Amino acid sequence: MTRGLLLAALVLAGQTILMCAPARAALTLCNRTSYILYAASSAIQSPRSETEGWTRVVPGDCQVARKEPLTAETYLVHARSSIAHSGPPRAWGGNYPVCVKDANFVLKQGVTQPVCMADDTFALPFAPLDNRGKSIWTMNFDEQPAMTLTQAQLAGVKRLLKDNGYAIGRIDGAPDKATGAALADFRKRMHFTNDAGNAQLFDALEREARKQIAPAGYTVCNDGREALLVALGQISNQNEGGKSVSRGWWTVQGGACAHTITTPLGSDAVFLLAQRKGGGTLVGGAQRFCTVSAAFEIQGAGNCGARGYGESGFAPTPTKGVPGYVAHIGVSGLKR
Repeated sequence: MTRGLLLAALVLAGQTILMCAPARAALTLCNRTSYILYAASSAIQSPRSETEGWTRVVPGDCQVARKEPLTAETYLVHARSSIAHSGPPRAWGGNYPVCVKDANFVLKQGVTQPVCMADDTFALPFAPLDNRGKSIWTMNFDEQPAMTLTQAQLAGVKRLLKDNGYAIGRIDGAPDKATGAALADFRKRMHFTNDAGNAQLFDALEREARKQIAPAGYTVCNDGREALLVALGQISNQNEGGKSVSRGWWTVQGGACAHTITTPLGSDAVFLLAQRKGGGTLVGGAQRFCTVSAAFEIQGAGNCGARGYGESGFAPTPTKGVPGYVAHIGVSGLKR
């Protein structure tokens, strides 16, 4: 039986498979949850730290986070769930704020640096890694109730099938025929070949779910390769005075997403401006808001020049009546 058919068999017949842990790793991260996780780790050797991410770990799998021996004074780890999952985001971390970026990154800075200096960085709470002084270590991410890697793999498939609109019941590691039928239908929709493996399955499940799920707030995804500078304009509802505000800039690397508004949308209209880092507007429109070249938050959209600001045209996005929206920007502009 090919690898592509193994997972369907385990759903239908109760068989199990395991993805092998990578070799030659100093720090290996294993995902025993039902969520696709993106993990970052930080090595602290006073007075400097080096943080890198994101390591993608699908349910039931293990991935290398660091190849070098764990010889630094302290290691910190954080993981967050994929934005493809419906419901509130999940995070595995602690109480130590560490600066990160949305896109894949390596960030070197001082241990005592009080704030994230670059405008495309922000802090997330990391947890200390208890590697017991060993240079090679494997860390598990868990949820309750606890699962084995094999159970997590099946639970992850169930969750992603549900994220894709299938009628899935309990998210657990127990096989059932309904999940098997949903999985078979998804494989048919994706036109998988018989030798398609589990990596291809999880990639497709995540990709298709991201097309359907809009996390609360406003997310901008850069589907191209070139980094973009993004700004937003908002006009509040009439019962709130119809006030305008513009904010920027977020740097969104190619292939990455930035969660620019993290609370449920409360305005009928959100407008988007995206510029190439090398110059030139990729997404814009007729709605005018005040802007400046540095990071900004500007109340009101009138008299921009008289107030010492520039002015730019923003494109409308269909956010009325929805708590969350994801704007996808391709090489030709905003995808509708």
